[in-house]
Amino acid sequence: MSVDAPLWWEDGALCLIDQTVLPHELRTIRCASYGEVAEAIRMLRVRGAPAIGIAAAYGMALAARHLRRASRDESFGFLRQAAETLRSTRPTAVNLSHALDQMLEAAEAAGDAAAIPGRVLDAAHALARDDVEANRRIGAAGAALLPQPARVLTYCNTGMLATGGYGTAFGVLRCAHESGRGIHVIACETRPVLQGARLTAWELLDAGIPATLITDNAAGALMRSEGVDAVVVGADRIAANGDVANKVGTYTLAVLAHAHHVPFYVAAPLSTIDLETPSGDAIPIEERSPGEVLTIRGVPVAPAQIGVRNPAFDITPHALITAIITDAGVVRPPYGPGLRQAVAAPPARPNAARPATPDSAPAQ
Repeated sequence: MSVDAPLWWEDGALCLIDQTVLPHELRTIRCASYGEVAEAIRMLRVRGAPAIGIAAAYGMALAARHLRRASRDESFGFLRQAAETLRSTRPTAVNLSHALDQMLEAAEAAGDAAAIPGRVLDAAHALARDDVEANRRIGAAGAALLPQPARVLTYCNTGMLATGGYGTAFGVLRCAHESGRGIHVIACETRPVLQGARLTAWELLDAGIPATLITDNAAGALMRSEGVDAVVVGADRIAANGDVANKVGTYTLAVLAHAHHVPFYVAAPLSTIDLETPSGDAIPIEERSPGEVLTIRGVPVAPAQIGVRNPAFDITPHALITAIITDAGVVRPPYGPGLRQAVAAPPARPNAARPATPDSAPAQ
């Protein structure tokens, strides 16, 4: 079954593909409150920096719908409380905070309390539409960097499932395939939750992209023996100096790519750039449950008594990154000025003037 987006608005609720049961089951869950959206984000039922930002935006729309005869000040207080609940679910991905701030701004722009729900929902729809268009621009810019043909290694999941649709790093792979550039993708499994094996492999098959799945610790051996033309990964936050927070293991791949003289590209929308964070040292790294390491799908793979560290992300220093591919174009070193310029002059968003998506329409 082909799927175009991991989440959509339907009949006054947010519907999500439950990514914890893929690839063996395609299950949809329905969130009718912002608390249910927060739980879905926290439990990785929806994941990927852009996707959780969009989900949180719709969570705010759900919170706004529960405002009844409250005053304007009471409404803002409730929405700020909802925003903090959603913000606390995944601290590393900056898209989440950006989306929540946009929804609060939309609420404040409403003329009165009665107008708040509609304004927030319209803003959430616009955020979802803009993300898909941004991903397509990222895909086109990134595909142009790849040789023909190309063996490209990728990590974690950055496709449709992690975004509003199409994908960021995966969008580069998708665009290269659709334009006939002869791409072959090498996907790392991505321990401990296996996003590469479960999700990226599923998306690669669905898109008809030639691909091979490898264990994470095989990446260096393949770079040395069989050759890799490029590594393309996503990002959960990009600091002002170009340091990148992404799924833990990304730093290891960057070091390997550097040692083997392989270009290392990061693909992410402008919403992932955090100019308020000077470097990767200031990015909070989420530590997740030891159970994710001790078990796989509930099956024990290690002694239950062993101590565990389970950081969800790591920091790749900007010196190891060949270029950052954004929806405003490709940014090369020195990253500080380039990132500031990209954020200051973002690409035109043609959807901004479109009428609001109907209440029953998909998010994308």
